[in-house]
Amino acid sequence: MARTVPGVLAAFEHIDAACDAIQALRAQGRSGFTVYSAAPNHELEAALGIETSPVRLFTLIGGVTGVLAGLGMTFWMSLDWPLVVGGKPIATVPPYVVFMFELMVLIGSLATVAGVIILSARTPTTGMAYDPRFSDDRIGIFVPCTGEEASKVERMFREAGSVEVRHAA
Repeated sequence: MARTVPGVLAAFEHIDAACDAIQALRAQGRSGFTVYSAAPNHELEAALGIETSPVRLFTLIGGVTGVLAGLGMTFWMSLDWPLVVGGKPIATVPPYVVFMFELMVLIGSLATVAGVIILSARTPTTGMAYDPRFSDDRIGIFVPCTGEEASKVERMFREAGSVEVRHAA
């Protein structure tokens, strides 16, 4: 059985209120809180200070690897089994562009999936409070804390405009 992380869970109806709460948490120097939203939102990302996703690097490395693998594979096969047709050169780039493109897409997409899995596993969310409404029409913020700290966070959430605040134990 997974252990439950104690903390404060707040639900927001409006993005502005959630962004205000996130900015207040960051102003207090808090980190390690989790934000739930049904869809990506630029205002939330800006409030969280998220600039770019590191998954892009996985995609780039996978795409470049795919192009180089396609080029290397086709050249190696052509030179390993040289077949001269109509006096054309054996190993040239133009006939192999399709193979390089297809391997770029294949390995790039597989690297993207691997990047999402690796980066998601790096920050586990097991045991954190969640409400199914966060997948529909609400925005949720969970802050792991206890005691007097939880009371301060609850008060800050209420001042920011949350519609519901509860303690998760």
